[in-house]
Amino acid sequence: MAHLTLTGICKYYGAQPVLQDINLDVPTGEFVVFVGPSGCGKSTLLRMIAGLESITSGELLVDGQRMNEVHPARRGVAMVFQNYALYPHMTVRGNLSYGLKIAGMPAPKIAAKVDEAAEMLQLTPYLDRRPGQLSGGQRQRVAIGRALVRDPRLFLFDEPLSNLDAALRSATRVEIARLKKAMPATTMIYVTHDQIEAMTLADRIVVMNQGRIEQVGSPLDLYHRPANRFVASFIGSPAMNFVSPDDLTQEMPEAFEIGIRPEDLRLVSEDQAQLRGMVEHCERLGEVTIAHLRLSRGGALLAKLPGNPEINGGDEIFLTSEPDRLHCFDKDGLRIGDLG
Repeated sequence: MAHLTLTGICKYYGAQPVLQDINLDVPTGEFVVFVGPSGCGKSTLLRMIAGLESITSGELLVDGQRMNEVHPARRGVAMVFQNYALYPHMTVRGNLSYGLKIAGMPAPKIAAKVDEAAEMLQLTPYLDRRPGQLSGGQRQRVAIGRALVRDPRLFLFDEPLSNLDAALRSATRVEIARLKKAMPATTMIYVTHDQIEAMTLADRIVVMNQGRIEQVGSPLDLYHRPANRFVASFIGSPAMNFVSPDDLTQEMPEAFEIGIRPEDLRLVSEDQAQLRGMVEHCERLGEVTIAHLRLSRGGALLAKLPGNPEINGGDEIFLTSEPDRLHCFDKDGLRIGDLG
């Protein structure tokens, strides 16, 4: 159980800033996900929380105690890496128990903790296997279990699913969600570039860009009310469309740019249209069709339409969106509210 507070955290490599003025409060038991493009500083921030990177300035507190200079082993932190970092010559049981043996824990207590973690992560049938005999998803669960047996105050995940294929990512994501539900008092910080992981796992998401925090909020807050153009473009798949007010049939005097999510567009007749465009390509996925359009003024537009509408390359189609689903941004890319 840990309440994490970051105040004015900065990180420099020489004169090069990596993180600037990071302020974040994570209450006990919250699951927070850091997202952002490669190089934005999210993994560096996680490693600073773990004590694996030094803090140039600012203060890191856990339950009110300053941790800036505290050794990683004394922070009560457990970290799961993307490359598993398992001992290949040890069985699953050996990997789970090794850290506890080094810490001098009595053998009966170690056995109980290993069995409990194996049961929670559905690893009991594999306890006598070596990592090379496991799938990628099973190996990642072993890495999670190795952290779990330590009863950490803070559970840190650094892109733990990035080496797995799509099916295994989905299955292991469910395992992590189940783990969080079973440990409601444990604070978890999770770094990923995968929005699905962020949207489905997080209590709150921290969107980072160029070493700064752009916005913090619940997944649906960020989806429906992005603070700026960057957050709007980063959250959501496919990414949000950005069009000029001149592309719309209705007047938008306050807006410099309008954001429209592809899934918020629907086909209408010409007299109801906000937008019109020429179909360049259709991706028919069964449940939905992704239409790639070219607007009359030359801009591109993506529409995510339900089912398999009868549209083809070269067709002119007409689209609209509910007014409260439009996003308005000023010339600096800042949100100035919903339209309609």
